[in-house]
This record gives sequence, C-alpha cells and structure tokens, in this order.
Amino acid sequence: MKTRIISGIMMVPFAIFLVLGGIPLWGLCLAISAVGMHEFYNGFKAMGLESARKVGYSSMAVLYILVLLENLGYLGSHFETLMMFWLVFTMFISLTNNVFAPDHNIYSGVIGGLAALYIGFFTSHIYLTERLDGGHSPLVWLIFITAFGTDIMAYFGGYFLGKHKLSPELSPKKTIEGAVCGTLGSALLSGGFALIFYKEHVLHCIVLGVIASFIAQMGDLTAPSFKSKMGIKDYGNLIPGHGGIMDRFDSVIFTAPFIYYFGKVIIGLR
Repeated sequence: MKTRIISGIMMVPFAIFLVLGGIPLWGLCLAISAVGMHEFYNGFKAMGLESARKVGYSSMAVLYILVLLENLGYLGSHFETLMMFWLVFTMFISLTNNVFAPDHNIYSGVIGGLAALYIGFFTSHIYLTERLDGGHSPLVWLIFITAFGTDIMAYFGGYFLGKHKLSPELSPKKTIEGAVCGTLGSALLSGGFALIFYKEHVLHCIVLGVIASFIAQMGDLTAPSFKSKMGIKDYGNLIPGHGGIMDRFDSVIFTAPFIYYFGKVIIGLR
C-alpha cells in the first residue's frame, strides 16, 4: 500500500503537462510512446523474438510530426486524410519488412508496426484530445480521471468487497466487485469534475465515465495478457511499485482514443 501511494504521488508532476498543454504535452506523449514501445519490444525479446524496431520508431516519428504540424496549423482539413495515409504507411512498412530484411523472423515487422499502433497511435490521442475545441479542452483530464479513478476505486472496492475473481489467470487480485466499484467511481468522479469545470457537458461526462471505465479495465487486462505470454513480471522498473510505463499507463493508452472520438462524434467538438 505504501509503495502504491508513493508511486501515485510521483504521478502528480504529469498534471503539470496537462495544465500546460500544447507542445509540452506533445513532448510528454512522445516520451511515453518511445519508452512504452521500448518496453514492449523488450518483452518480445524475452520470448526470443526480435522486433523491427526501426519500423515502429520511424512510423511513430512520422505520426508525431503530423500531429505537431496539425497543432501549428499547417495541415488544416488534410489532417484526417494524412492520418489515414499514416495508417497505410505503417501497415506497408510492417508487412514488407521481410522483403527488405529477409534475415528477420516473420513476426518482426508485425511486432514493430503493432507497437506503433497500440502505443504510439493510441497515446497521441492524449494530445489530440487536449487540442479539441481550440485547445486546453477539459476533456483531456477525463482520460486520467477515468483510468486512474477506475484503478483506485477498483482496488479499494476489491479490497473491502471482493469475492469473485474477474480474471484469475491474468490478474489474480482483480475481482468483479472491484470492477463494478471502479466503474461507479469513474462515473462519479467524471460527473463531479464536469460539475466544476465542464458544466455544459455533465451528462456526457458521466456516460463517458462509465464507458471509459470499461475500456480502461480492458486495457488493464490487455497489457498483463501480453506479459503472461512474454514470461515477464513487469515491463520495466521506471516507476517504483508499478513497473514501467506500460505497467502504469496501460489503461490510459486504451482510454485516450475512445475519449477523443467520443468528444468528436458524440459531443461534436472540433
């Protein structure tokens, strides 16, 4: 418990980047993506599978350049088209990796591209969400409120009420009761945040709190599912008590794109 609290306090400086937004937040997302991909590739290396890291890192670099140019106003209405081109580009270099690097294993390029999509692309949506509605969108806070709020409330809900295991193979300590508490906690925290900072979208934020909580919990199970196959306990040791970036941000990475597209499609933000 003490280690978790200390590690939680260590996460507070990340809030500074959310307040600053813009280029500093872009840099933070880039750093999370780079470190997360490094940890992901090392996990596959533990299985004896080398990844086409150049494929992943080059694809991620192109992605973040596009996102930065959009923020600086250079792409205009072409941004979404270019993002689709980026997706095609990533698939292309992933699938053709064996052609240009025949000494690599058949999984190498696929793993390289998967990391760029799963970690780089998903994480970039933290920055994209912050830039909604002219920038400094309050919606970006919900990415962390729903992800971390779900984790905290699920932990205490499971500790005091947990009886039925949620997924004993992947995460023995998680319980169904904890998952329900996590979802309710996320909805309440999201609604409370909206009442103070986003009054025009209180109902939207409560609904988003429920949906994002489910997505966060899926992210919190997906990363361990990879770890169990890789045969590793943690992705890294960057954060005491929590392992690496992928151990701490697994739910955030999953939640970010869903909140971004909820804002774009359901709320109608631009």
